Amino acid sequence: MAMVSEFLAQLTLAYGAEVEPKFPTVVPVRDFDPDKDAARIETAIKTKGVDEQTVIDILTRRSGEQRREIAFEYERIAKKDLTIALKGALSGPLEALMLGLMKSTAHYDASELKASIKGLGTDEETLIEIVCSRNNKELEEIKKVYKEMFKKEVEKDVAGDTSGDFAKLLQALVQTKRDEPSNVVDYEKIDEDARSLYEAGVKRKGTDVATWISIMAQRSVPHLQKGELHLRHQQHIQTGSKAFFVTAFLIVLLECFENRQLYFANRLNEAMKSKGAKEKVVTRIMVSRCEVDLMKIRTEFRKQHKRSLYQTISEHTKGDYQKALLSLCGGDD
Repeated sequence: MAMVSEFLAQLTLAYGAEVEPKFPTVVPVRDFDPDKDAARIETAIKTKGVDEQTVIDILTRRSGEQRREIAFEYERIAKKDLTIALKGALSGPLEALMLGLMKSTAHYDASELKASIKGLGTDEETLIEIVCSRNNKELEEIKKVYKEMFKKEVEKDVAGDTSGDFAKLLQALVQTKRDEPSNVVDYEKIDEDARSLYEAGVKRKGTDVATWISIMAQRSVPHLQKGELHLRHQQHIQTGSKAFFVTAFLIVLLECFENRQLYFANRLNEAMKSKGAKEKVVTRIMVSRCEVDLMKIRTEFRKQHKRSLYQTISEHTKGDYQKALLSLCGGDD
């Protein structure tokens, strides 16, 4: 498929107005008793050597809302913050995973975004992953929480830490200014956009990045779908502007727009099979997706890699961290 057509085709799949169905591996537990859970965690933390298994069993099998109730009861019982208690009792990747679970999905994503642009250098990999794989509704919630947590706008922080075309596309997506779907199909506008994209990327020498970003980040999904159909019939469109599309950012965008769960499955596989498992990546995906679509990620993982996510975690991680990941995974396929 021509690169222009392919990009449009994939873009239409991730930013629809409909509420996306959820495929969680972690769901609210029945007969939930936050007092009992809080007391058990306090006993586990006070145990000589710390009873990590009890902490794992409770926190990885409760929903985010239930964990927050446990934290409330823990502070009432133990007279201290559960997050601080976990920091003192745990260490390494297990600590990072448990602390991540104590945050809401939006708070966790906001924290990861902040960490990716904090200090010297930018963690582009994390920045790209979060911005490209979250839909508009999720990004709006992240932006709201980010401002509450850090008293700054995501857009301004991103603008101050990135540059060039990468920054322009990043900011355009973070701004979430996509048009709302309309029952009226503006074929004249569709034709105009199709022609603009062709002239901005294929016809001219070099790429008019501003035109691409404006159309891709602002047009409604139905509009882009019609535009994709229009462009599909233009046989003369081949590869588009290679200099623009070979960037890691655009590659991730294409992967997420085509199949977001497959993107995460591949990212997990790469992270665990790399020399010295990239625990930060594995932790972020498992924590942020366990109440969203981790069950579907498991399905895509098996289809793509001919083995289960559960098996892969078992082979490439170890200790209590492994136990926690397997619990979040929710079973073998």
